[in-house]
Amino acid sequence: MAVTINTLREFKQKGEAFAALTSYDATFSQVVSEAGVHVILIGDSLGMVLQGHDSTLPVTMDQMVYHVSCVAKGNRGSLIMADMPFMSYGTVESALENAAELMRAGAHMVKLEGTDWMKETITALTERAVPVCAHLGLTPQFVNKFGGYKVQGRDEKAAEMMIEHACELEAAGADVILLECVPAPLAARIAQAVRAPVIGIGAGPDTDGQILVLHDMLGITSGRKPRFVKNFLAETDSIQDALQAYVKAVGERTFPAEEHTFKA
Repeated sequence: MAVTINTLREFKQKGEAFAALTSYDATFSQVVSEAGVHVILIGDSLGMVLQGHDSTLPVTMDQMVYHVSCVAKGNRGSLIMADMPFMSYGTVESALENAAELMRAGAHMVKLEGTDWMKETITALTERAVPVCAHLGLTPQFVNKFGGYKVQGRDEKAAEMMIEHACELEAAGADVILLECVPAPLAARIAQAVRAPVIGIGAGPDTDGQILVLHDMLGITSGRKPRFVKNFLAETDSIQDALQAYVKAVGERTFPAEEHTFKA
C-alpha cells in the first residue's frame, strides 16, 4: 500500500519510527521505495550532490520539477516530498504557483524552509490541497544568514523559540515538521509538543522519522562527512542491502546513535 500522510501519523501514534531518504532519479527511487523507505525527498540538495555547487541556492524550479517527475516514474509506493527551491515561495502567490508545478510533476507534499513568517503561506497551501512539511533548525537556504552550516537551537532562548515556531507552523497547517542539526534534547521536546510527525536529520533518536541524503548513507559524500551521517554500504555487499539496513536501523531506533547526534 502507498504511504500517505495518514501512514506517517499512524507511525507517530504508535511510537514507531519511519525512514526517509533523498532521491533524484527514477532508478534510485524504485530501488529506495522497494527497500521499504517510507518517504522520498527530492531535495534541493541536488544542487550540491548532483550539480557540484557549494550550496542549494542555484537550484531552479525547472530543475526541481524535472527531478520530481523522474522520481515519480520510478516510485513504488513511497510518499514523495519535494523541496521548494530558494525564493520560489517568497510570496504567497509564488508559493501557490510553484507548489502546483511540483504537485503536477508527482509530488505528494512540498517542503519549505523558514520560521513563523511562513504561516500565511502554509495556510494558503494547505487550504488549496497542498500538504506541507515545515523545515526548521539548520535551513540550508539560509546559509548566508547563518554564516555557515551550524547547529541551531543550542541556547535555551533559541530552543524555546524553535518550539514556539514548530507549534505555530503546525497550527497554520503544516502536516510534517523537519528538524535539521538541532540538539537531540530539543528535537525530543518538539516531537512531544506537536501532533504532526517530526522527521530528523542530525536531530537525535527521538524524532518520529529519520532522513539522510542518499549519497551520504551510501558513503559517497564529497568533502567533509557531517557528524550525523552513517555509511550503511560499508557494512553490506549491495546498495539494496544497505537501504534495507538503513530502514531496519531507523525502525529499531539504533540509528542515529549517540555519535551521530548533537548535544545542547
